[in-house]
Amino acid sequence: MTLHGNPLSGGRLALAGGFGVAVAAAVYAVGRVHTPDYAIGLFGRSGVAVVRLKAQLATAVLVLAAAQLGTALWMYRRLPGAGAAPRPVPLLHRLGGATAFLLSLPVAAQCVLAYGVQLSGPRVAVHSLAGCFFYGAFAAKMVIVRSRRLPAWALPVAGGLLVTLIVVLWYSAALWYFAGFQLP
Repeated sequence: MTLHGNPLSGGRLALAGGFGVAVAAAVYAVGRVHTPDYAIGLFGRSGVAVVRLKAQLATAVLVLAAAQLGTALWMYRRLPGAGAAPRPVPLLHRLGGATAFLLSLPVAAQCVLAYGVQLSGPRVAVHSLAGCFFYGAFAAKMVIVRSRRLPAWALPVAGGLLVTLIVVLWYSAALWYFAGFQLP
């Protein structure tokens, strides 16, 4: 099968997808075999203070993801009425993405170490699986963004998947906390 006339595009896209699946599966496996330690803190905080801190960090990641979406739409001239993006926008896009990813790491590490990957209820299962898929999707997007020979739709689909997963993660944990430990 060829994509846009390039017989290698399908293989490269499969490689990116396979790498993403492998990363997601590895995070899942680690989270499932790890013995949870509910006493693990984060930056010197414990108990409900950890949950609050993670909700705040996740909210920052959500805001950065929204900015990522906006700058990507602007760079690719899909932001109505915005015109061409100025020169600093691609750099800001990359810095925003790197910052969002780095902010997500302590949250994810604490989640995996304290709770592991749990499938005990719908909210917890969705959150755990979305976390695994997020890091897999991020890995796949990094392969896609570095390849110039993939179909034009691959990068926006990968970026859109990342934003969607961030929204799901935020909704299933940060909003759950902010709403008094219940989903609205």
